[in-house]
Amino acid sequence: MRVLLVEDDPSVSRSVAFLLRSNGLVVDQVESGEEALELARHYDYDIVVLDLMLPDVEGYEVVRRMRASRIDTPVLVISGQGRIQAKIKSFGVGADDFLSKPFDKEEFNARIQAIVRRSKGYSHAEINIGKLTINLDNRTASVDGKPIHLTSKEYAILELLILRRGFVLTKEAFLNHLYGGMDEPEIKIIDVFVCKLRKKLAQAGIDNLIGTVWGRGYMLQEPATEPQVLQPTEHRQPLAAVNS
Repeated sequence: MRVLLVEDDPSVSRSVAFLLRSNGLVVDQVESGEEALELARHYDYDIVVLDLMLPDVEGYEVVRRMRASRIDTPVLVISGQGRIQAKIKSFGVGADDFLSKPFDKEEFNARIQAIVRRSKGYSHAEINIGKLTINLDNRTASVDGKPIHLTSKEYAILELLILRRGFVLTKEAFLNHLYGGMDEPEIKIIDVFVCKLRKKLAQAGIDNLIGTVWGRGYMLQEPATEPQVLQPTEHRQPLAAVNS
């Protein structure tokens, strides 16, 4: 998952970013509301973690302008303003959840996972695709209850394919999701990751789960008995943000 963290206090930003990254998430950090809005318009984030007190515009205004621009990325507000009025106003402008500072790290992680699950249409941590099960909270995968040992990058690719089920994902989208613009390797590394992931899935008894769309990228497809090569015209087009 990829997170946009909007926090102008350097020490708090470092702490929250470390907590998120320690759970395998890619984090982009900004200090102002205008920066947050600019990134939210151009990148496909799974969630925005937003402080209310920012140097340029209030967090309320950031959420309001996101929703006015039809940016439906879920928002978790974190704030030292624990008053009920702050919570009501946050929900009123379109925030998805509110957490008062200081907060428990386990509760923070649980809320992040729950918000993202709901935004993708899943009420539970476990998602089943045929014999395959992934657990969004534990970041694990299994087939018929038997664990598949994936690297963090392999799991992230599988998770992204499942959460964006029905859409073609470009290699650039995978690269951006995995590295967030930081120290990105050459784009051909995505082919290597997908090849290794396919091999592990096949060894576990699942073939043809990841389809190739020539000239575009990859997408999740239902397990089939024969290999399939997908044509772009046969499937829904990806969201513009996915191609960022």
